[in-house]
Amino acid sequence: MNTVKALSEFGQSIWFDYIRRDMLVSGELARLMEVDGIRGVTSNPSIFQAAITDGDEYLQDIRKASAEGKSVMETYETLAIADIQKACDIMRPVFDETNGDDGYVSMEVSPYLARKTEETIEEARRLYRTINRPNVMIKVPATLEGIPAVQTLIADGINVNVTLLFAVEMYRKVMEAYLSGLELRAKKSDLSKGSVSVASFFVSRVDTLADELLEKKITTETDEKTKKEMQAILGTSAVANARLAYQAYTEVFNSDRFKKLAALGARKQRILWASTSTKNPAFADVKYVQDLIALDSVNTVPPAALDAFRDHGVVQNALAVPADDAAMLKKFDQLGVSIDDVTAQLLEEGVDKFSKAFDQLLAAVEKKMKS
Repeated sequence: MNTVKALSEFGQSIWFDYIRRDMLVSGELARLMEVDGIRGVTSNPSIFQAAITDGDEYLQDIRKASAEGKSVMETYETLAIADIQKACDIMRPVFDETNGDDGYVSMEVSPYLARKTEETIEEARRLYRTINRPNVMIKVPATLEGIPAVQTLIADGINVNVTLLFAVEMYRKVMEAYLSGLELRAKKSDLSKGSVSVASFFVSRVDTLADELLEKKITTETDEKTKKEMQAILGTSAVANARLAYQAYTEVFNSDRFKKLAALGARKQRILWASTSTKNPAFADVKYVQDLIALDSVNTVPPAALDAFRDHGVVQNALAVPADDAAMLKKFDQLGVSIDDVTAQLLEEGVDKFSKAFDQLLAAVEKKMKS
């Protein structure tokens, strides 16, 4: 069996971290669903920016929007929403076959709203109504201002992909918001429809930053024993951090509190591994797919990582193998690299990167409108 497809058989859903119009109209996404068992699609400003900048397939719609006097933002939304709707329609058979467990396509609220709770809520509601597909998920960042928005949107019955999660402590706040939202919704509605959610826990960026900080210390460390201890833990923080997040997920969704909600039709807010491309060429190109195979989870995989895992990935229950992940992260702290500081910095950088990508995206749309 295709190793990517075998992950679905094992119990982990693979979503495709990529979208552009040509793959929708050419049948490429449908082929990935058939061949690889792809069960969802995610997007973000960076993905749309690359698609619209590089692709000519949007020119006709851009010309039309320009002729109609639409603004740059309105034109972008016209393009993005059309793609999301098309992808939702292609993924609909998966949504139906899995009774709404999979088959979702995610679209992000404007990253400019990452620190604005009420504006995020209104934007998410508007996008959800406009896209008008039962299998769309609205992405909301896991900032302190985004978390109460998650609770409100879940209570509204909106499907939410909580994105930019790095810290386990913040992930617990996200799960609390999800459960509280379900409890509010249960007072007025059936929990078996809507309010489906995933929590996107970013992985590889943790290694990138933690290792960068550790390597700086290695260059100035004079004690050979300490230097060897530092070198031995390079490339270990991201998976250890993710494993602790999965332990928290297992604990919360096996609790009596959730079981009461499940009896009313609620689903688990599955943990989703994001940022799973390998940034360091010294690491295996399937590291953040193969090392994070776990039951009842999702991995949103970019094209290169998907190709690599299909070619030489191994399916195994990676997170079932015992490891003292807390001790591993404590080792980083003892050697002068705080994982709490790393994850806090990554959240700030993540919001900033998506805002800059959105700036570039709008600039690319404006340039094509003017041309």
